[in-house]
Amino acid sequence: MPSFKSHLFAFVLKHTRKKSFASVDGMHARLKAARATEDFRPPRTIAQRMDIAERAVDGMRVYEVRPKAGVSGRRIVYLHGGAYLFEITAHHWKLIAEMAERLSAQVTVPIYPLAPEAKAERVIGACMALHRDVLATTAPRDLVLMGDSAGGNMALVLSMTAAREGLPGPAGLVLISPPVDLSLANPAIHEVERRDPWLGVPGAEEATRLYAGGIDHADWRISPLYGDLSVLAPVLVLTGTRDLLNPDTHVFAARARAAGVAVEVLEEPGLFHVWPLLDMPEAVRARDRMVSFVKDLAATASVASRSGSAVAG
Repeated sequence: MPSFKSHLFAFVLKHTRKKSFASVDGMHARLKAARATEDFRPPRTIAQRMDIAERAVDGMRVYEVRPKAGVSGRRIVYLHGGAYLFEITAHHWKLIAEMAERLSAQVTVPIYPLAPEAKAERVIGACMALHRDVLATTAPRDLVLMGDSAGGNMALVLSMTAAREGLPGPAGLVLISPPVDLSLANPAIHEVERRDPWLGVPGAEEATRLYAGGIDHADWRISPLYGDLSVLAPVLVLTGTRDLLNPDTHVFAARARAAGVAVEVLEEPGLFHVWPLLDMPEAVRARDRMVSFVKDLAATASVASRSGSAVAG
């Protein structure tokens, strides 16, 4: 049964954020307000708690976040959500700091260009430039792509683009409420939309239009469900049953498994979009599983490395 806190968050979202996705005008009103107030910088409490460096890749600001206790060699690239229109938030930074500390990992955080000023081709290009940059100093077996919402979409697109360019992908992907089909073709989403306290089809369609820049919404660069899923590393997907993106999560999982990909779906009944980022009991369980999933990837890579050495010997 969903926790009291989750019900409270759902109530607040329904009365504050739902209107942004309920109509095209609502989405544009939210975008106008956000541009006047957004601040992508790490909150002061996070900046004091972590070692954070700032640099640029392909003209894009990138933060490198490391725990004070040092790192183990593991690298996470965290791609934040926000419908490709909105900046990283304090909720994202808190999750990033927790993952860095619990996994002794360096977390690379791109402040990628946003729509409507930047379109999909520019955003994908910037993230691919970062991927090549990261691979110059990090072995693929030590790399994990992690993202929520639009960031989860980008993690999939990035993996597929890397494969097309003959570049290594990550060892694994952790996707929180990812939109895998922004064509919104699945009729099941309309039933879930009535229960979703946050997302709505009109606003999602407008956000996609602003981001896609003329690319068909069923193109794999916008909707990775239609791409080559066989190139993906093992995937952990976190979803809630009151998220209108939930039905497509199950379609994605089934297709990816059929393509030979290991996919784990962690589904919370009654939970909504990107719930693992919020302060509630269900989110604690989700973050625990995210940590153990990444650790399991490392253990698997270590066993494979030892087996390869034994065979070579």
